[in-house]
Amino acid sequence: MGIVDNKKAFHEYFVEDRYEAGLVLQGWEAKAIRAGRANIKEAYVLLRGDEVFLFGAHITPLLSTGTHIVPDPVRTRKLLLHAEEIKRLIGKVERAGYTLVPINLHFKGGRIKLEVGLAKGKKLHDKRQTEKDRDWKREQQRLMKTR
Repeated sequence: MGIVDNKKAFHEYFVEDRYEAGLVLQGWEAKAIRAGRANIKEAYVLLRGDEVFLFGAHITPLLSTGTHIVPDPVRTRKLLLHAEEIKRLIGKVERAGYTLVPINLHFKGGRIKLEVGLAKGKKLHDKRQTEKDRDWKREQQRLMKTR
């Protein structure tokens, strides 16, 4: 079940491979995500050493957050992946020029997971072609309905 999607990722990048990562969250963050108060539109994923981090994801705290906690909505969050997956990602990102983009937040077995895409950036003409294709498909559907 999806919580938040990053539609901008598919507009800006060709997503070639996907990985599912766990998130290291604080208690108030998990509650806020379950309440649908997360945004990953401006988020990005970086590799630091042998670890993977999510930057720029905004989780708006609930009003019922405790008084002894100072919530930081855009703090850096660590992603949990298998060591083999991290090694593979490091190789692709450093050598082949790929980028890691967050695609969506979803639930799996009661836990909150982040789907990370291994992607290459689109050029302007690629974005235009994608938009033309989408418009043409929409037009085809409209024409088929009228018959």
